[in-house]
Order: sequence, then structure tokens, then C-alpha cells
Amino acid sequence: MSAGKLDGRVAVVTGAAQGIGEAIARRYAAEGAKVAVVDVNVDAADAVARSIVEGGGVAVAVQCDVASRESVNAAAEKTVAELGGIDILVSNAGVTRPAMLWKMTDDQWNQVMDTHVGGSFYWLQAVAPGMREREYGRIIFTTSAAGIIGTIGQINYSVAKAGLLGMTRSAARELAPAGITVNAVAPAAATPMTETIRTDERFKDNYLDSIPLHRWAEPDEVAATYLFLAQEDAGYLTGQVLSVDGGRVMVR
Repeated sequence: MSAGKLDGRVAVVTGAAQGIGEAIARRYAAEGAKVAVVDVNVDAADAVARSIVEGGGVAVAVQCDVASRESVNAAAEKTVAELGGIDILVSNAGVTRPAMLWKMTDDQWNQVMDTHVGGSFYWLQAVAPGMREREYGRIIFTTSAAGIIGTIGQINYSVAKAGLLGMTRSAARELAPAGITVNAVAPAAATPMTETIRTDERFKDNYLDSIPLHRWAEPDEVAATYLFLAQEDAGYLTGQVLSVDGGRVMVR
């Protein structure tokens, strides 16, 4: 049996109980990584982890509210204790709290910022020391077209996702001397979180018309980019954002 592309690596995937996060966790495990399936919904995370183990992979479910530093630190400690030092971090957990800007509440703003920006930063801080000590690491943030071109009715989400681009580039510069790469992926609408965009008659046709390939993404094909960024072959790629969106956001 040929070696997997991630043999011997320990990977953390947040928001891994469904959608793109689940697809990433499964793809990593299939390529030989030991995977921490991290999610606030521990029952759903456990179902994914058990399915991976039943398929011959190595995975553990780890409950974590990424908006809490204490929860993140506890989840990182559990992962290291059960699987070993963390080599790969995919910060993918997210929420949406849509509202037009003049109606948005502080709670809607804070929930999105705390989850996307705060959660990614807490996990970055949790894994960076170990990666620096071992002089190896792959860190991948999940951003969005919303953080690149903006969106209507989700200014909180757009600001959070734009913030992750700055986090990606700054962390890439700081961690490069230790051999750690930091990149971001901006996926298309391919998750339960974007169900409204893909199914609501008010939105779906206009959104689909903005995608040159004129089809929705499948989680598995988005996960392929996360697999590439986690491999040895991507060792000279850092500080970049890859838009996996059917051509919706192109270089301008």
C-alpha cells in the first residue's frame, strides 16, 4: 500500500462536523493524517470521527467553542495528549448572523467576529509554539469571497473574513523563519451555512450567474485545495489566498 500524502502528521480541523470541514477531515485521514475533528457540536463531531475510524483512519472528536480562548487551549491540549504534536491547523469554524448594516446588533456583530477572527487567532496562538519548536507547520484559514469583494446583508461576515486575510499574511511573515506556512482558502458556497444562498429563490439565480463555471461546488472538491496546502509539495507557498469558487473572484 502506497504512503499517504500526510502520513504521520497530526491535523486539527475546526468546524469539522459537517460541510467543508468534514470533507477536509475525511480527506486528511484518508491520506494518513491523525485528525482531531473539532466542533462545538461534539455529538456530530463524534459521528464523523467514528466513521473515519471505522474506515481505517485515525481520528478523535474534540469539543470546542472557538470563541473561547479557554476552550481552544483545552482542545489543543487534548489533541496533543491523544494524537501528538499538531502539524496542521485548518481554522474553518464559522457562523453567520445576517442583517443589513443599519439593523445589525452588537450581538450579531460580536458573535461573527469572535468566532471567525477571535477563534482563528486563539488557535493560531495555541499551535504556533509547538510548530516553531519543531520547525514545521501548515496553517490554513478559511476566508471567503465576502472578505475580498464584500457582500450585502453580512457586513460582519465580510469584515471578519477580510480580517483573516490580514491574519494570514502577517502570520506568514512572522512564522516563515521557522519553516511554517500560512495560507487561506476562499471557498465557494458549498456548506450548510450557505444553504439559503443556494436554495432561496431570491438569491440563488443571481449568485449562480456570478460563477463562470455556473454550478455549485461540492465539499470534496474544495477539500482538495486544503489537502494540497497541507502537503510537503506546498512548502514554498505562504501568505496566499486561493479562491476555490468556480471563477467568481478573479484577479483584477
